[in-house]
Amino acid sequence: MIANKEVWIDLGYGIFAREGYQALKIERLAKKMGISKSSFYHHFADREVFIQVLLERHIHQSQDLAEKERQAGAIFPDLIDALLAHKTDLLFNRQLRIHRNRPDFASTLAKTNELVGDSFVLVWVRDLNLRLNQRQLDAIFQLALENFFLQINPQNLHRDWLTDYFIRLQALASSFR
Repeated sequence: MIANKEVWIDLGYGIFAREGYQALKIERLAKKMGISKSSFYHHFADREVFIQVLLERHIHQSQDLAEKERQAGAIFPDLIDALLAHKTDLLFNRQLRIHRNRPDFASTLAKTNELVGDSFVLVWVRDLNLRLNQRQLDAIFQLALENFFLQINPQNLHRDWLTDYFIRLQALASSFR
């Protein structure tokens, strides 16, 4: 039986998000699916082609998250709900940051930051009623983003942690008022 291409992509996307791209071993993926490696090669020429497909998936997922952020009325609970719905995507983005020395990862990271970042900042500014110039907002957002991705992992990325994180971020941003 040849596994559906989407099953390979879903499994690979999750493993990349939780464990990094080094964990994307074709034999390991096939074993998890209970099928032979030949099914993988039926859909993808090699591991690098597979990684490019995963990066395309991530851009699509980031577009979806950005749309949810644009629709969020407030950080609590709207933005947090959107982030929780995209937990795997956030962890995937974290792996891109960790391994941004690869040009394709750096490029995808830049695209996704642009997509998600602009929408996030709009919710943040509106919810906190910040009156900062664009340069100040960009600087705070970049620091918050780096800090966020340094801290998240599969175990702590849940509602309580996100709530606490955004409360601390609000306190920091309020000090700039």
